[in-house]
Amino acid sequence: MPPYVLVLHGYLGTGPGHWQNWLAGELANRGATVDIPRLSDPDRPDIGVWLTELGEHVALAPRDAERVVLTHSLGTSLWLHRASRLTDRHEDHLARFDRALLVAPVGPGRHDANLVGFDPVPMDAAGVRRAAASTRIVIGESDPYCSVPESVAYARALAVDLDVIPDGGHLDAASGYGPWPSVRDWVIDGAVPIGARSAG
Repeated sequence: MPPYVLVLHGYLGTGPGHWQNWLAGELANRGATVDIPRLSDPDRPDIGVWLTELGEHVALAPRDAERVVLTHSLGTSLWLHRASRLTDRHEDHLARFDRALLVAPVGPGRHDANLVGFDPVPMDAAGVRRAAASTRIVIGESDPYCSVPESVAYARALAVDLDVIPDGGHLDAASGYGPWPSVRDWVIDGAVPIGARSAG
């Protein structure tokens, strides 16, 4: 059965050239159920509002298919905030995803008055395991919003795998990440490594 895929955008949302939109079309053409919500006020996001909206989408996720989540930038922060709020309650367990790919997290200490309640991002390894059975982080080596050492610290704190894409920048449309075949292939088969946009 094709997977259910939840795609979470970051600050300012995603434009038509972003890999998330390309991916949604690719997966839908392969029979996957793709949910790519536009979260409220992406130019001035509020963590409380975004968490409520995320919870609504998670509640509607089917339970008879593999569930995969892909995040970008501030969407990664959102997912980590959600993870830190999960408990061992039965309803939280039912909301668990099978796999999570957290792309281009925002590094610590990058404060922005337009981001309400996102900082600090919780580093809750147990929560991340409650949120998804398997999680990995992907960053661009030259990301201006999160350095490689910061990303390594994230991965260690969360006890997850880390992929570093050479010259990947923020892994967004401005960095040339429209089509990204290896991410599409990873959604289809979680054993596929995440590579640069030209891979696959």
